[in-house]
Amino acid sequence: MIDTIVARVKGFFLEPVETFRQSKNDEPRAVFTYFGALLLFYAVISSLVNAVFGTGGAVGIVADLIMTVIGGFIGMLVFAAWVHLWVYIVGGREGIMQTVNALFYGSTPGLLLGWIPYVGIIFSLWSLVLYVLGVRELQGISTARAVIAVAVAVIIPLVLIALFAAWFMTSSMIFVPVPQGSAI
Repeated sequence: MIDTIVARVKGFFLEPVETFRQSKNDEPRAVFTYFGALLLFYAVISSLVNAVFGTGGAVGIVADLIMTVIGGFIGMLVFAAWVHLWVYIVGGREGIMQTVNALFYGSTPGLLLGWIPYVGIIFSLWSLVLYVLGVRELQGISTARAVIAVAVAVIIPLVLIALFAAWFMTSSMIFVPVPQGSAI
């Protein structure tokens, strides 16, 4: 099992397209195990990094670890369903499990190295690129269609979050009327 995970990790860093092609027939159990192992690694390391920067002590580390694992799994499953909606709209017909495979496997760089402060964003962006490659290969659609599906699935929530944040900031401001002086 460890050998398979290491081989997949190496493949997604060095030969992602070929590795996605080889993973097309992977059983859901293998995909979930792979993602779970990497997510657990990410949760442990990121919790320790957060602890070093002083967030919550031992209880904070355990809570952070548990929330990262549970939230990561649930969040990724919801995200996969959302991405699959757009994949289906642009013509992907290979089933939701292929989209799940693309996203779970595509998360490899973000989960392995995304915990590194400041530099981790680069690996998260690389994961986005792998999402596109994975959707393209596993759904059998063009690169343009895969880009559209992943981009729309990422951009819509970001815009909604930005709008909500702007609304929250403006609605929480207190406007104090400026007193009108009397004319002398």
